[in-house]
Amino acid sequence: MTIIGLDLGGTKLAGGLFDETGNLLERRIAPLDKRSGPEVGALVVNLIGDLRTEAGRRNIGIQAIGVSIPGIAHAASGRVWAPNIPGWEDYPLREELAALMRPSGGTVAIESDRACSMMGERWKGAAQGCQNAVFLAVGTGIGAGILVDGRIVRGSQDIAGATGWMALDRQFREEYVSCGCFEYHASGNGIAKVARAHIAAARGYRGPMASILPDALTARHVFEAYDQGDSLAVETLGGAIRAWGAATANFVSLFNPELIIFGGGVFGPAGRFLEDIRREATKWAQPISMQSVRLEVSSLGSDAALYGAGFLALSNGRSIPSPEA
Repeated sequence: MTIIGLDLGGTKLAGGLFDETGNLLERRIAPLDKRSGPEVGALVVNLIGDLRTEAGRRNIGIQAIGVSIPGIAHAASGRVWAPNIPGWEDYPLREELAALMRPSGGTVAIESDRACSMMGERWKGAAQGCQNAVFLAVGTGIGAGILVDGRIVRGSQDIAGATGWMALDRQFREEYVSCGCFEYHASGNGIAKVARAHIAAARGYRGPMASILPDALTARHVFEAYDQGDSLAVETLGGAIRAWGAATANFVSLFNPELIIFGGGVFGPAGRFLEDIRREATKWAQPISMQSVRLEVSSLGSDAALYGAGFLALSNGRSIPSPEA
């Protein structure tokens, strides 16, 4: 059985041909280049066409397509919401792709990138053999793929795992309105925002971030300044560590997972902080659960959602069986 997995992000579309054992046979990348609405849909269709052509060259057929999208995938309607793609507030993606696959009788399944990342790690990454795990994706924003008793938690409206909105601060602040408390303090964009606020409040700051225009400051600059011992960068990332630790404690206490995987672009450079995160989480979490949970950085890196989309195609969106099954 040969399948196509697609990982749609805010800036690029990645696609791969997989066999049923999870071998990645072919990979293709296409930049979004500021496309919006149906133009992005056409890009998805074109990349599928390229991968089907490659499959034909190898004399293999495509039985299923799985797609990871950066937002909400509505299971009942097949429509998707991707906030970083203009015109994808209610996009009929499954309808488009089902029409493409109808002549061959192939299936189409769509899921959020956070859930797909969890599926990818369960299939071919750090969570192999796990029945209860969390994938915490920390990039521009924050989301979580949650695996409970071998099944992805989706929620009543397919929004489960919107972890950026987790309330970690007892005092609500207006800054949390647009993105949520956790995301404000500990996402890639959040780290940059907090650093900018610290710089603005400091008097006479002359550290390594002083020469960077506020709108150009990114989390990468904060990590670079941290490596130089900059006090404001240390303060900013200290706050992020406390937030990651508090969120970890909440996941541990709520779900009693075997494993929490940290992925996304921020982990990455933040992988060095796992022991600090564990120490912070231990202060807050249910103690027996905390003793048994493992914290790891994603073993699939930026390919986690792509592998998850491949597995989604293989399972057609059903619960995740054991790899040994």
